Amino acid sequence: MKKTLFLTGTRADFGKIKSLISILEQQPEFEVFVAVTGMHLQEEYGYTLLEIQRCGYKNIHTFQNHTHETTMDLTLAKTIEGLSSYIKNVQPDLILVHGDRVETLAGAIVGSLNNILVAHIEGGEISGTVDELIRHSVSKLSHIHFVSNVEAAKRLKQMGEVKESIFTIGSPDIDVMFSDKLPDLAVAKEYYQLFFESYGIVMFHPVTTEIKDIEQYASDFVEVLLADTHNYIVVFPNNDLGSQIILNAYERLKGNPRFRIFPSLRFEYFLTLLKNSQFIIGNSSAGIREAPYYGIPIINIGTRQQNRAVHADIINVDYGKNNISEALKTIDSHQVQQTDADFGEGNSAELFLESLQKKEFWQMNHQKQFRDR
Repeated sequence: MKKTLFLTGTRADFGKIKSLISILEQQPEFEVFVAVTGMHLQEEYGYTLLEIQRCGYKNIHTFQNHTHETTMDLTLAKTIEGLSSYIKNVQPDLILVHGDRVETLAGAIVGSLNNILVAHIEGGEISGTVDELIRHSVSKLSHIHFVSNVEAAKRLKQMGEVKESIFTIGSPDIDVMFSDKLPDLAVAKEYYQLFFESYGIVMFHPVTTEIKDIEQYASDFVEVLLADTHNYIVVFPNNDLGSQIILNAYERLKGNPRFRIFPSLRFEYFLTLLKNSQFIIGNSSAGIREAPYYGIPIINIGTRQQNRAVHADIINVDYGKNNISEALKTIDSHQVQQTDADFGEGNSAELFLESLQKKEFWQMNHQKQFRDR
């Protein structure tokens, strides 16, 4: 029996790996462990550990890693410490990490330094922030790569990764997006006490490399939203440097009947609400990944997603109030163009399982080699 350990630190990465955890849980030849830390254990962000516990996974382990949004390096150190202690007990054959968070980097460091195979989900992608540095660092620390598309696979090969270590499976959240397990809109609205007929979704995250300007950006964004006439579901930012500044700006929205503000939304409920929204505005990857598949108009603000692989109809604007306002004035009449977003067919979990069931997968060399191109 192979022991596989998944590490999750945020609601976003859990949504990406949920279908992968679930399919392995059903296989007798795998013993699955889920290490939960980060935002999941912070009450101000919705204590999303509960969402993971609802899945009924057999082995869930929690440990605190959060220090403060201004000390992401210390949070990295605490994650390494907590995970290192846990793997000594579990002794996994494989550690699986996702994306570009400090938790991801910690998982890759712990695995590689303890001679444990590390698999990185959604490596080889690019973005406009410090996240990209983390993502590529994780790729170099990982032995195996589960990527979303051929472009990501090509970048990993450029980075010296051997093609035998790269498996193109698509983006696993697409599995959930088109599953028959999503709640009806009426159920989602009742669950969150949403009484608008129509609404947009706001997801605005801090860009850590622009910390000096975030207060101005957040203040201007809130002013535009207050001057607008749409109803909004507002979801808290992630807990990176600058998140408290955005939350302070959102205080001005409280009590306004056009706004409902949530620390977090359950992933399936979020997808139903997104699918039925008028548009999404902000700088979340949900506007790059999920929204195009649902044909939802997207207003993308600023630099956070500027280099992501985008094959979608997106209205890109800078942080200026006038430009955001103008985009909102045209959004209701915006005709969404057909997207050719290339993040898979919704069968990522099956492709993932097939990979792990191959004997050669487990014979991947722990001593990595750089493949010159």
